[in-house]
Parts: sequence; C-alpha cells; structure tokens
Amino acid sequence: MGQSPEVKVSLLVPAYNEVDNVEPLLAELGARLDSTYEVIVCDDGSDDGTFERAKAAQARYPFLKVCRLGRNQGKTAAILRAFEEAGGAVVSILDADLQFMPEDVVKQVAKLGEGFDLVTGRKVGHYEKRGVSGIYNWLARRLFGLKVRDINALKTFRREVLEEIGLRKDWHRYIVPLAAARGFSVTEVDVTLRPRHAGRPKYSGRRRVFIGLLDLVAVAFQVTFMRKPMLWFGALGTVTFAAGVAAGAVAIVLRLLGHGFRPLLYLVMLLVVAGLLFYAAGFLGESLAGMSDRLERVERRLRERAGRPPEKRE
Repeated sequence: MGQSPEVKVSLLVPAYNEVDNVEPLLAELGARLDSTYEVIVCDDGSDDGTFERAKAAQARYPFLKVCRLGRNQGKTAAILRAFEEAGGAVVSILDADLQFMPEDVVKQVAKLGEGFDLVTGRKVGHYEKRGVSGIYNWLARRLFGLKVRDINALKTFRREVLEEIGLRKDWHRYIVPLAAARGFSVTEVDVTLRPRHAGRPKYSGRRRVFIGLLDLVAVAFQVTFMRKPMLWFGALGTVTFAAGVAAGAVAIVLRLLGHGFRPLLYLVMLLVVAGLLFYAAGFLGESLAGMSDRLERVERRLRERAGRPPEKRE
C-alpha cells in the first residue's frame, strides 16, 4: 500500500503501550489495504517506546502518519487527536492490539457505500468478557432503542459523524448511540475477533465495568433529558405538584373534621416546592439546550466555511 493524494479512508489507531504490536499491525495493514487508505497512529502517552517504534516505521510505510499525546489521556482523546490529522471522507477506528482484521475494515467501508452513515461490528470469536458485554449491549439497546447487537467493536463511519457528536472522556464506546441520537443511519456486520497479539488489555476489571455502566447512564441522560428537558422535568414537576395539591386537599378536609395532622402539612409543602423546583430545572435545561443548539449551528457553519475554497478577489 502506497500513499495516494486521493485518500478516502482514514484509519485511526489509538495506541497505549503497544510497542510489540506496532510493527506487525503496520505490516498487516500495508499488505491488505490499498492506496485509498491512510493510517494514523496516535500514541496515548506510552512509556514503552510505542511512539518511537511507530515514528521509525514511517520511513517504510508512506501511508503512515504518527502523532502523540504528551501524557496518557485515554482512548477517546487519542482518537480525537488522530482525527485532527485525518484527511479521508470515511473514518475507521482500529485498535492496535491486532484483534480486528483489515479485511473487516474493507467490509465495513463497502457496507457504508450502501448508504449508511455508520457501520459497527458484531464480534464473532472467543471473547473473555462476553457475559459483561452481553449485559452492557442489552442495556444499550433498551436505553437507546438500537437495533444493532454490539456497540463497542470495530467501527467505520462518515467523518461528519465524529464532527457532529460530542465525545467526553471514555465516550468512544458510545459513538454508536450518540450517532443514532443525531439521526445518522446505523447498521452492523459481523467482524472476526482474534486473540490479542501481545501486551495486556487496557479495559478490564470490575472498576472498568462500574465506570462503563455509569457512563452508559450519563450518555442516556445526554440524549434524552438534555434534548427535551422540559418534557421530563415538566412531567415530574406536574406529578409532584399535583400530589402536593391532593395532599393539601386531604389536609384541609381533615382539619375541617377536627383532625389536624401537621406531618401532612409538611408533606404538602415538600411536594409543592419540589414541583416548582422541577419546573425551574426544566426551564433552565431548555435554556441550556437552546444555547447548545446555537453553538452547534455555529460550529457547523464554521466547518462548512472551512471546507469551501477561498473566494477569488477581482
């Protein structure tokens, strides 16, 4: 595979302490991908020589670009840094551990050509975390209404997807639901999962499972509550306020019958105030959502202007 000015697919490879995988990965990519692909390896602050190994390989692989983060910031940050160097209209995210095959990247690119915006892979093969992954993906389907069965495998998509969605730390795992929430069309194909070639897994342990579940809830909040905050907070406020009014009516009746019950009065006050606070949160959320929408429109216009050729002056 040689470098071509007509790059169509940018392969983003975040790498953290993958020194033993860099050379085999590049050799495999060079042998199996054509000149429409470029490969961008972003070293995520490795301390084992990964960056130096990748940098030295540039002389042998003209399709290769290398960048780095000064310190370890996580896979999401490495992906976004590599994306800054990407020139392709299509982007694919490939782990550096050789668990996914270049042929499956090609297969996803072809599927993208059928009119989809994002193609995610469904892992086929031995998978140590299959049970946890199954629960995780089941929750994702229920929370986001997705039809795909695996949101955290090899992914290929149009570059507009990554330009439009906002990724926070570790949110690379939620590119699929975030893209679907933005209206991008999503589909999946089977991809082969191979054993790790060398090195140690970076995402394992009970702590990572717990963090992943919390992030899943945070993303769900982002794509539901924050899209229509008054719908949710207003509904909660209405129910709470109505319950306060009903409790107040009961308190008045009991008082007229000579049965004063002070704790019920406190409950009325609590419910009414809570209802008003929910409404206030809804209005505040609507203001924030409106500001966010305006900022997104500004960003979109700036990107469009950046993509236009400079105007000729007479």
